[in-house]
Amino acid sequence: MWFESFFPSPVLQDLAAMILTFAVSLVWLRLIDGLAHRGRLDPRLSRKVIHIGTGPLFVLCWTFYSSSPAARYWAAVVPLAITLQFVAVGLGWITDEAAVQAMTRHGDRREILLGPVFYGLVFVACTIGFWRTSPVGILSLMILCGGDGLAGVVGGRWGKAKLPHNPDKSWWGSVAMWAGGAGLSFIILWLFNAWGLLQPTLDDRTMFWRIAGVALGSAAVESLPLADLDNLTIAAMAILLARYLF
Repeated sequence: MWFESFFPSPVLQDLAAMILTFAVSLVWLRLIDGLAHRGRLDPRLSRKVIHIGTGPLFVLCWTFYSSSPAARYWAAVVPLAITLQFVAVGLGWITDEAAVQAMTRHGDRREILLGPVFYGLVFVACTIGFWRTSPVGILSLMILCGGDGLAGVVGGRWGKAKLPHNPDKSWWGSVAMWAGGAGLSFIILWLFNAWGLLQPTLDDRTMFWRIAGVALGSAAVESLPLADLDNLTIAAMAILLARYLF
């Protein structure tokens, strides 16, 4: 979209957009990893900051790709490559203590093979499966990032009133899951809608209520005692509800 006037072919445009996306993603990850490794950011908080910020940055970079059908595959290379790096760190093939400190709860590199890897695979699937003209993939990623990420922060700090079906989760965490997911989804979808990328164009009020419904269902799934599978289950529920409502 934004690069179309600068490149003579879609392939060159998508290559440049992919390089830019890599740069933005790696700078963001290295920044938070470095802060956690130096003790300037609590490891638990650093995981959630990465969780919340990665998605919006990545999805906003979609606007630099061409309108070619192949553009989504160029974009998907970025989360796929980063996920493969996570796998290598988790298996011990690569030593990266900064990443381990930033992305694990207990400092065990094998934890990366669960939540962070599932998180990356969801990004790959949503990029290829829905791309930027559909609200489904964007909505699912924003709920996963903003909702699940904020739920961990709020629930960990103020979540004293626990849920009856899951003592590891709280009412305030679930409220934050809904509000964070719905809020971030509306902001990003509103931008894509205003830029004319969503097909068909959505009415703001209708879009808000549909997003709120998807976020509510996703918050209900997030509240379940599913431990490291929540990145998969939250995204799956958001995709199912979004496909039905949109």
